[in-house]
Amino acid sequence: MGRITRSAAVTKVTLPPADQPDGALTIDTRADLLSVEEPLELRVNGTTFTTTMRTPGDDIEWAHGFLLGEGVIHQAEDVKTARYCAGATGPHGENTYNVLNVELAAHVPPPSAQSIRLTPTTSACGVCGSSSIEKIMGSCPAPLPAHPLDPDVVVRVPEILREHQKSFRKTGGIHAAGAFTLEGQPIVVREDIGRHNAADKVIGHLLLNNRLPAEDLLLVMSSRASFELAQKAIAARFSALLAVSAATSLAVDLAREANLGLVGFIRGRRFNLYSGRINN
Repeated sequence: MGRITRSAAVTKVTLPPADQPDGALTIDTRADLLSVEEPLELRVNGTTFTTTMRTPGDDIEWAHGFLLGEGVIHQAEDVKTARYCAGATGPHGENTYNVLNVELAAHVPPPSAQSIRLTPTTSACGVCGSSSIEKIMGSCPAPLPAHPLDPDVVVRVPEILREHQKSFRKTGGIHAAGAFTLEGQPIVVREDIGRHNAADKVIGHLLLNNRLPAEDLLLVMSSRASFELAQKAIAARFSALLAVSAATSLAVDLAREANLGLVGFIRGRRFNLYSGRINN
């Protein structure tokens, strides 16, 4: 068993039916699988840039995707090296693999002091620690090219995403992100306790494999469509962001400004189209 999941004793309690108020509780203690959550400190040129809570694994992809979204890098060649720091050890002297240093290429300016996130980023928040609302919003890039969405693809891809959610099937407590073609073929799927971390891992994978910009791809999320996910989708220049839950008001505003297709509440054969257009 790897560090993505961990076994722990869990007591499962089942109440009697409501029409049997005198019935006994059923109590059963057994081993269960939990989603692992550990901190990852990201250093850039040896200086702490941010610390996030994440599911271990695909950390280098995450770092590339995160730094792309932050505007620190723009292409894979902007990173000289990315490696774990040997000094980050656990109680028995083992490497925890929880400190990652990214050395930028010589032509890349180091991040400014204003861009460093000294406040830890939780697994639920993709913009915590940013120094100002203006920095979070930034300036909107050139509008994305319009690609009409195929409704049949929209309702099909969440199920395909679920088929790739191995850790979710074991724990029930982890998000997924996936890059899909406009025809609904999966390119890469990543899981993480943080929806934004999962998206960064997908974007980092695409960056490292020369698949950016992603104007011919869809970013599909197992979560809601929040502002930070729309921001990341636009930074990677996805054609559309598809989410199984609701979209927030700020995500809708940003998607419409950038011409990003935005879909939410995909349920069975229905969905909400917040931005973009469909083939009909």
